Amino acid sequence: MTASTTSSSPSSAGFDDTSQDFHTFLAAYRAAYPDDVLTVREPVAADQDPTALVWALAAQNRHPAIVCENVAGLATPLVTNLFASRERVGRMLGGVSPAGIHAEYQARSRRMQPPRVLPSGAVTDIVQEQVDLSTIPAIRHFATDRGPYITNAILIAEDPETGIGNASYHRSMLHSPTEIATSLHSRGHLWRMLQRATEAGRPLPVAMVVGAHPLFMLAGAARLPYGVDERHVAGGLFCAPLEVVRTPRYGIAVPAHAEIVLEGVIDPSARVEEGPFGEFTGYSSDRSTNNLLHVETVMRRRDAWLVDVVGGNSAEHLNLGRIPRESEMVEKLRERFPGITAVHYPSSGTHFHAYVALRQSRPGEARQVMLGLLGWDPYLKTVVAVDEDVDITRDEEVLWAIATHLQPHLDVVVVDGLPGSALDPSASGVGTTSRMGLDATRGPAFDGIRARIDPAAMARATALLARLDTGKH
Repeated sequence: MTASTTSSSPSSAGFDDTSQDFHTFLAAYRAAYPDDVLTVREPVAADQDPTALVWALAAQNRHPAIVCENVAGLATPLVTNLFASRERVGRMLGGVSPAGIHAEYQARSRRMQPPRVLPSGAVTDIVQEQVDLSTIPAIRHFATDRGPYITNAILIAEDPETGIGNASYHRSMLHSPTEIATSLHSRGHLWRMLQRATEAGRPLPVAMVVGAHPLFMLAGAARLPYGVDERHVAGGLFCAPLEVVRTPRYGIAVPAHAEIVLEGVIDPSARVEEGPFGEFTGYSSDRSTNNLLHVETVMRRRDAWLVDVVGGNSAEHLNLGRIPRESEMVEKLRERFPGITAVHYPSSGTHFHAYVALRQSRPGEARQVMLGLLGWDPYLKTVVAVDEDVDITRDEEVLWAIATHLQPHLDVVVVDGLPGSALDPSASGVGTTSRMGLDATRGPAFDGIRARIDPAAMARATALLARLDTGKH
């Protein structure tokens, strides 16, 4: 495979992107961190090859952003794996470390700003009312997928009576030259708006954004109360109002610099086959609300790219969904429990596990923390609480704490009959699940002293190994 990468160190100017344009973002990022962008110039197939490339790189513990310049059947480059690296996400948020992402995301998202409407933008380069979705780039991600999917589909709707806006991700499959099959299985705010439209006997106008600046993509994954608009959160993340244009038929505000926007209506009465699709659980799921989107207008940049999100239990899929949720949970927990030192959602647990490290101020506090997190986050099934000296970013450390600190008859809490994720293959068809807390803290009566090595001895060992390695060359 022909690929190009260059030096791993950032440019002297660092990463400076104040635009809301994906092309400008990628050019600036590439210039600052060229070794973090893998460019593939050799032809690749649209049937699974980009996904296979991501998996092969992940097996080598490599998570670069990927640009495929020549994807068979697509008349456009494909960019994917943007959110696979937390270091890269930190750079998107102004250069914070991975440990600082939660605080920076929350600080920015609280400074919401309403969008600024422009008369035109890059996405209005081409506006077509004669719709042919065969020209919209899409790939098949897994052998088990029903067909090509748009994984980076952010659906925007605006309630005509209340003015409430919502932007959210929904997997979307090309169904016909003018129709897209989609699923609202999360039954969130867009589902609520569709129910209102159903009661009123009308279809729901929507606009599907396919590709935009990564900060808009991150805003689309935000967890918000009903009535709070993700486009306002995008303004907070950008530290400037999101620049939008109105769609020609329904006047929905969409990012002015988006790659592609599809405008149309979801027909509440229509049902269509959708799925299976490789979901965040690592399983292909055909659990779907089987909704049908009739596309009436296509808007696109003249030089539109396919900005893809890797599906399945990829690092990108999990990070994009988790970072806004983690940020909210960490803030809530620390407000109530100041002894919490770290919170981590491990990739091994998809969206269903969380680890919490804390300094307990009184007996039972770990249990209280676990119950709080299990109650706040509807996806979680298992929370493990450990002491502050356990590195919760390493599964093996958490498993060691469970093995040596936990007594199942004393330290396990199980609550059943709770709503969870409809995509959990072990849950009921509507997502009813049980939840478990594992208290792997040492507790007041714990009898043991952790074996340790003095820092000075570790420093001598590190220096010795460095000398030995130098002698090999």
